Amino acid sequence: MLESPVDVAAALAWAGSELGSPVVSSGTLDGGMTSTMLALRHGDGTESVLRLMTAEPWRTHGAELTARERDAQLAVAATPVPAPTSLALDAEGVVAGAAAHLMSRLPGAPLREVDDAAVLAMADLLATIHAQHPQQPFRTFQSWAWPAKWVVPTWSRHPESWRRAFAVLAGPAPAYEPTFLHRDFDHRNLLWSDGAISGVVDWVETSTGPAWLDAAHAASNLAVMHGAGPAQALLDAYAAVAAGPTDPYWLVMDAVGYLPPPGKAPMFGRVEQLERLDDWLHHLVGGELPAQA
Repeated sequence: MLESPVDVAAALAWAGSELGSPVVSSGTLDGGMTSTMLALRHGDGTESVLRLMTAEPWRTHGAELTARERDAQLAVAATPVPAPTSLALDAEGVVAGAAAHLMSRLPGAPLREVDDAAVLAMADLLATIHAQHPQQPFRTFQSWAWPAKWVVPTWSRHPESWRRAFAVLAGPAPAYEPTFLHRDFDHRNLLWSDGAISGVVDWVETSTGPAWLDAAHAASNLAVMHGAGPAQALLDAYAAVAAGPTDPYWLVMDAVGYLPPPGKAPMFGRVEQLERLDDWLHHLVGGELPAQA
C-alpha cells in the first residue's frame, strides 16, 4: 500500500499561522531518520523547527511520538536542561497528513569530532536530565533488543560474545530506580555552540527507566561512530557523576538493540561501523578493548 503524500506547503502555512508570522524560507536539517526536520524562518525574523513524522513505521505512531516530545519539552522547560520549546502540535496530522510538531530553534550544531571535554560535558548533561522529576511520569522504557534480534550476525568476529550477550538478556533484569530518561541521548542529538552544549533535541522516545540505559545508548553510538575509547570514557565520566555503579545488563541491552530484525539490513551500512559494534559488544561481555580504541 502506497503512503499518502505529506502536504509540506500546508504544514508551512500552519506553522506561520501558529506563530503569527508567515514562513518566508525553509531548509532541511541534517539527521531526521524518523522525520523530515525543517528549519523555518518567519517574516518577523524569528526561526523555528518543524518536525513532520514522515517515515514509517514512526509515521503510523506519529500522534503518540510527537505528543510525547511536546510533553517532554514542557516538562523540562523551567529546568537547566537546554531543550527546545514546544510551540504548536498537530499530533493527528490533520493539516499535512502526518503528525507535525513546531518548536523553537536552538543555536549550535552537532560536533564532527568528540574529544575528552565533549565526553565530560555529555556526562554532566545526562546527569542533569536524570535529576529531573516530572509531575507525571513518562511511559516505562521499551527495550530495542527484542528476542527476535538474538541471532549471531554473520559479520561478527566475536560470535561467542553475542551468544553470551543473548544469555545475559535471557536472564532477569536487575532492579533499578525509576529515572526520567531522554531515551535517545547521543552525540548526534546534541547541539554545541562556543564549546558548550547549547541544546539536546529529539525527545520522542522520552521514558522512565534505568539511568544507565541512557548512558549505554550514548556509549553505543560513540563506539559505532568514533570507536570504543570515547564510548568507555563516556561511561567512566557518567559513573563519576551518577549515583551507583552500572550493571552490564543495560549496556548489553543497548548494544544488542542495534542488531536488525530478521530479514532486515543493519542500520549501520559501513563495514567499519559494524566492526566497531562487534568489538564494543565483545568488550561489554568481558573482552579486551579493541586496538583502535
